[in-house]
Amino acid sequence: MTEPTIYELSSPGRTGVRFPEPDVPLTHLPQSLMREQLPLPELSEMDVIRHFTHLSSLNYCIDGGLYPLGSCTMKYNPKINEETARLEGFAYTHPLQPEVTIQGNLALMYDLQETLKEVAGFAAVTLQPAAGAQGEFTGVMIIRDYHRSRGDAKRTKILIPDSAHGTNPATSAMSGFEVVALPSDARGNVDLAKLREVCDDTVAGLMLTNPNTLGIFDENVVEVINIVHQAGGLVYGDGANLNALLGIVRPGDLGIDIMHFNLHKTFSTPHGGGGPGSGPVGVAAHLADFLPTPLVGILEKATADLPPLYGFIKPPKSIGRVKSFFGQFGMFVRAYTYIRMHGPEGLRKVS
Repeated sequence: MTEPTIYELSSPGRTGVRFPEPDVPLTHLPQSLMREQLPLPELSEMDVIRHFTHLSSLNYCIDGGLYPLGSCTMKYNPKINEETARLEGFAYTHPLQPEVTIQGNLALMYDLQETLKEVAGFAAVTLQPAAGAQGEFTGVMIIRDYHRSRGDAKRTKILIPDSAHGTNPATSAMSGFEVVALPSDARGNVDLAKLREVCDDTVAGLMLTNPNTLGIFDENVVEVINIVHQAGGLVYGDGANLNALLGIVRPGDLGIDIMHFNLHKTFSTPHGGGGPGSGPVGVAAHLADFLPTPLVGILEKATADLPPLYGFIKPPKSIGRVKSFFGQFGMFVRAYTYIRMHGPEGLRKVS
């Protein structure tokens, strides 16, 4: 069934609002600024509501059926997430407010940073990247600056398995690296012989998706990581399929140096048209100083009478900002709600 345009529904003289008589003197616009015609649709309030409500019902949505986009994407957005994100203390704050007036927001961000660190086994986390792809970009920029800080400018290559997430080669190329493709072996794992062949002192890192886009857990993941580390490179873990590892194994414990989280893929925040996205990045201890600025930290510890004072801190070797302000705060609230609702045991059941 088609829906007429709002202009087709228009009826001359119909209006959806009536203004009261003014109680101040009228001031007329100069004739030179007036239009002879203003062809806007004329409808009642109910006409407008019914028109746009009907249009919205034509959209495919999570409330109407299974969300079909992406094998790695969570298909459910709990309603309680929306309730907490709309709490006045969260919804009506502004990023330019003084830090002392947004302590609740900062406390939530700090707790989310700490929780993601624990979930994935990393030393530090930034919430700033606005999506998974930007999280990838952040991670590769950290790899670049880490090697440059050590005077190792000859590392110009990023290794990408052919089973990796599709954005990985684009991210590497955008960051100025040469992309080197790695084939899979007969079982769908990274080909170890080829990996050893290409690992030399020009390799900056490897971008690894595990389980990979074939749906396979790489049987040799620890050996893959060790080979890259022995060559002086870093290993980036694409968090697209973290759902399959959640609460079972921590990527940081495997030796992965950097990983981005997709809050919409793993922690139930809206995806696509229901966005915006959020792609926090976790790093091992030797990369913590390179994270984007600012992070949320504790400026003054709690006392018997007062809670801790939260504020923003700048890592000493930061790659700089990757997004204005501090990330997608509404998504932080939703993801934090989901994590706290499940607890550690519940998150294991997610996988």
